Formats: sequence, structure tokens, C-alpha cells
Amino acid sequence: MRLLIAEDDPQLGDGLTIWLRQDGHAVDWVKDGQAADLALKSGDYDLLLLDLGLPRQEGMAVLRALRGRGQSLPVLILTARDAVHDKIAGLDGGADEYLVKPVSLDELSARVRALLRRAAGHARPCLRLGELVLDPAMRQVTLAGEPIELSAREFALLQVLMRHPGRVMSRAQLEAAVYGWKDEPDSNALEVHIHRLRKKLGVERIRTLRGIGYTMPGE
Repeated sequence: MRLLIAEDDPQLGDGLTIWLRQDGHAVDWVKDGQAADLALKSGDYDLLLLDLGLPRQEGMAVLRALRGRGQSLPVLILTARDAVHDKIAGLDGGADEYLVKPVSLDELSARVRALLRRAAGHARPCLRLGELVLDPAMRQVTLAGEPIELSAREFALLQVLMRHPGRVMSRAQLEAAVYGWKDEPDSNALEVHIHRLRKKLGVERIRTLRGIGYTMPGE
């Protein structure tokens, strides 16, 4: 999934980016509110991690502008502001979650997974398509009960496809979900990952609609 981090602290922003990329997400990081607003207008994100004390444009202003445009992506506020009135303002302003720094990175990962699940309409923590099961928390995939070894990119790609069974995902959509700004893929990288997934899962599980994109049939 593609995440945007809006955080002006360089050490924290870098640490969050590395951590969430290790979780298999494509992550973009901006350091001020105006850059966050611009990225949200032009990019297709699945979740925003938002600091409130941003330079150039406050985090709450970014949030109000986002919701004012009708964008419904989940927003997780991650801030040092721990006053009750700040929490109420953030949640009433359209945030889906409010965490106070410092926060456990394991807890942050769990909150991100829960928000992405909720946004995709998946109540269960695991994604299932027949005998194929993907566990985002454990980063495990099994087919008919047998573990399947996947690379980080293969796992991320499979997760995107399984979150949208029956939906045709274009090349641009899949690349945006799997790669961040600093991870521009080679011209045939996506096809290579699709080919490897088919070898491991069976060619029938991922279908190609030539000139349109890829899909995993629903149950």
C-alpha cells in the first residue's frame, strides 16, 4: 500500500519511512504542510500519517483541506500534542486515529494495518481467496496450508491485488502502490514480479487483461 508521511523531524521521518517500507509499503515523506497538501492533491495514497506541528502549513489545515476536497483516505495523526482538546479537534476534524509521540513502532504498524483493513472493508486481519491466505501482521502467505516464500515486492504486490479481488488494477496503480518516489521501477519490473508470483501461486490466480491491467478473481 502507498503511504504518505508528513513529518518535519528528519530523524523521526527517516525512521518511520524505513520501518514502514520494511512492512512492505511504498512510502513517500514530506517535511512541511504545503508539500503534504500538494502531494495529496496529485498522488494516489492509501493512508496519511500526519504531524500537527508542520512548518508552512499546520497539520490541521492539511487535514481540513483534504476532507474539504472529499478525499476519504484514512488519516493517522502522529503528534507530540497530548492535550484532550487536541485529540478531540483532530478526530472531529476528520482523522481516523490519533497517536501521541513517542509511539511503539510495532503498535504503529498494527494501527496502520487496522486502518487499511477498515478502509478496504476487510474485518478479518487475514486476506483470503480460496486456499490462498495472506497475513499482513506476520508477513506470511500460505497456499492450501503450505507456506509460500515471497520477496518484499512480491508480497506487497500480492497484498494490493488481494485487497481488491475482481477489480482490474492498472500498471500505474500497482506501481504507485508498491513503489515510492525514490524507488522508481525498471520498465519491466512489474511484469517480472507478476511472473514470479504466478510461478509460486499458479498461473490462473493472476489474470492479465492485455492493455488494461491485472486482476485476481474473487471467490
